[in-house]
Amino acid sequence: MITKNLFLQGIFPFEGAGLEKPVPIHRELSHYVPDGVINQTLYFRGGNSSSELITVVLMRNGVPMRYFPIGAKSDVHVPLRVVEDIDGGSVVELYLAAPDGVGGSVVVDLGMVEH
Repeated sequence: MITKNLFLQGIFPFEGAGLEKPVPIHRELSHYVPDGVINQTLYFRGGNSSSELITVVLMRNGVPMRYFPIGAKSDVHVPLRVVEDIDGGSVVELYLAAPDGVGGSVVVDLGMVEH
């Protein structure tokens, strides 16, 4: 079995549209899982420069899969047990939900393995 590590990561500016309205963070934070391949998430790390709570949302095919709240001017590290496979043909993306008008920068690092 050939295994490939994948990372969706970077530092991105944001402006909130509302906590109930997650929006894509950046086009670089999207991954298409090729047919015949399985992905699994391993960890999420994130940081928030704003003075309000934000949430990074891991989406699979446009549906929320995991929520990662990050406190004001804080960070988070969440090890993810491999409990489910992300099948080939799926699109994995990172979205952000923040209070309307709140801006700042978010640091994201989602580690995945593909096999």
